[in-house]
Amino acid sequence: MTKPNDATQDFLDSSQYQTQSILQYEAIYGEDFVSPGGRAMAVEMIERLQLAPGASVLDVGCGLGGSAFVMASEFGLRVDGIDLSKNMLEIANRKLRTRGLSDQVRLEWGDCLQLDRTDSYDAIYSRDVFLHIHDKTRLFSVLKAALRAGGQLLFTDYCCGPKPWSADFTAYVANRGYCLHSAEEYSSLLAQAGFSQVVAEDASARFIEILRSDLDRIGALEIEQSVRDGLERSWRQKLARSSTGDHRWGLFTAVKRPCDSGSPNHTEETT
Repeated sequence: MTKPNDATQDFLDSSQYQTQSILQYEAIYGEDFVSPGGRAMAVEMIERLQLAPGASVLDVGCGLGGSAFVMASEFGLRVDGIDLSKNMLEIANRKLRTRGLSDQVRLEWGDCLQLDRTDSYDAIYSRDVFLHIHDKTRLFSVLKAALRAGGQLLFTDYCCGPKPWSADFTAYVANRGYCLHSAEEYSSLLAQAGFSQVVAEDASARFIEILRSDLDRIGALEIEQSVRDGLERSWRQKLARSSTGDHRWGLFTAVKRPCDSGSPNHTEETT
């Protein structure tokens, strides 16, 4: 069962992921994308997985489907995408119908904490989604169960520096309902869930570069001046928080041990 403070579809669709906000994110990150770095970053992450054509991937928090479309069209992968935002999925599935990829890609509403798929995927991929989830112990247990033995987990996520945080960053996290961890804390959570070959990278310098590039793109958008001003203000605030070290960005990879299989309640013996 999810904890009360985990994100819900109603909360997301009525706040951060209202349709107009989604389209503004897409205008900044590029067609089909609502995550930092857009298509270029997605390709870079997918290449890291080194999956053979025909492999199956679960995209957790698939957004507008951009990463799933790239996986299918350029890498020959089969992708199940789930997202909690119905606003996001409505747009994503319209895009999917125009891409001719329905035989390789399926996008549907789903709560990753309630995922009931065992030994189903060669890889699980997620971009800046887990910040919405407070029950990360259950999250990684469920995702591990959904992977086939030897399967890979790869995700990026907003992270944080040590407390005390600035008042601005504290208010930002509370307003969005985020649950943030440091890269080191994520690494520990993954190890506790039984993943092996855990790699945690602090990619904050890359995030700052992306934010600066985003600001140039925002300045060129043909939108109302008041909307542009609001977006620029929001991005400059993120840049300031990142520059002080409060707001960080992490890239994580891990592997389900070849001997592991079964339900989220599977436990391992340690020697």
